[in-house]
Amino acid sequence: MKIGIIGAGNIGGNLTRRFTALGHDVTVANSRGPQTLGDLARETGATPGTQQQAVQGAELVVVTVPQKNVPDLPAGLFDGAPGDLVVVDTGNYYPQQRDGRIAAIEDGTPESVWAAEQLGRPVVKAFNGIYAAHLLDKGQPAGTPDRIALPVAGDDPRAKAVVLQLVEDLGFTGVDAGPLAESWRQQPGTPVYGADLDEDGVRSALAEASPQRLPEWRA
Repeated sequence: MKIGIIGAGNIGGNLTRRFTALGHDVTVANSRGPQTLGDLARETGATPGTQQQAVQGAELVVVTVPQKNVPDLPAGLFDGAPGDLVVVDTGNYYPQQRDGRIAAIEDGTPESVWAAEQLGRPVVKAFNGIYAAHLLDKGQPAGTPDRIALPVAGDDPRAKAVVLQLVEDLGFTGVDAGPLAESWRQQPGTPVYGADLDEDGVRSALAEASPQRLPEWRA
C-alpha cells in the first residue's frame, strides 16, 4: 500500500518504521521540510517529502500532528485526492500540556470530529491511545494471550476495515469502536487510553467511558 505520513514525531516516526518494515511504500513529511527527515529516511527506506507529496498518490494518509497544528496544515491539502483515500487521525487534545484551549472541543466536539472538520475530509481515529514505543515492541501474532487491542472509530465501513487490517498487520487486535461521533470513548482520560488492554478489556473500557472530561484534560 502507498501510505503518506504527515508528522514525524514519536507516533509518526514509529509508524514509518513499522509500515516500511511490512513492505509498504511510505512517504513521510513534517512541517520543517523533507531535508530534516534524512535520518529517518535512511533508517527506514521511506521517502521524505512535503506534506503535499505525502498525499499525492497515497491510498492512506496518517495525520499525526499536535491538535493545535491541524488548522495550520496547507490549505487544500486533500484537494484532488480520490474520494476513497483513507485518512487516519491519531490526534489527542492536550489543552494544559500542549495545545491550549480549542473552544469546539471544550464544548463537546470529539477531537477527531473536529480534526475532520479542519481537514475537510472524513477521518478514521486510530493509534491515539498506545504509547509510541509499544508500536515498535508490543505487537504479537494473532491468538497470543493478552495481545494488545486498539480501538478504531470511523463512519466509512470500508475505510475502517482498511485501518483495522493495518492494526492487525502491526501485531495488535483491531476493535471497531463505532462511529466517529463515539471516538471520545478513546480520548485522553478514558479507561482505554494508554491501558494496553486485550480485546475484551478494550470493549469493556469503551463501554465504561464517560464523555465528561476529567479536570486535567480540560483547558
